Amino acid sequence: MNPKLKQAVVKAGKALYKSLPVLLSVILLISLINTLVPKSFYTTVFQKNIFLDSFIGSALGSILAGNPVTSYILGGELLNQGISLIAVTAFLVAWVTVGLVQLPAESLLLGKKFAILRNILSFVFAIFVAIITVLIIGVLWKAIKVTQHGIFY
Repeated sequence: MNPKLKQAVVKAGKALYKSLPVLLSVILLISLINTLVPKSFYTTVFQKNIFLDSFIGSALGSILAGNPVTSYILGGELLNQGISLIAVTAFLVAWVTVGLVQLPAESLLLGKKFAILRNILSFVFAIFVAIITVLIIGVLWKAIKVTQHGIFY
């Protein structure tokens, strides 16, 4: 085996081993939330409105900041609960880019003006990224369905 490949595999394995407790705790927490929160709650919060859902998703992601590793599991579970793709996308983008929890520390290290501006821009861009992503996925999905039926544009 190539020494660089072996080193990369070992490094990836160590990283996975270190993140395993976090992943397991997120899975357990999601299971607990799924048990305690009724599905009707999600339908009252998310109204299937492209702008409102992306705003609410971005706001929740900003408050409940987390790391990218756990976002895949959380995103899948939110989609399984019937939350729209746009809300989940906005939530996950804000989850990893906006950090209201870390704002005091970020203000001390990078300056208050910079930290606030970065968080505001990240919040707004999370909404834009969610809308654009879902629109592009919708166009691509329609194109795939059309080509499966033998109709080409």
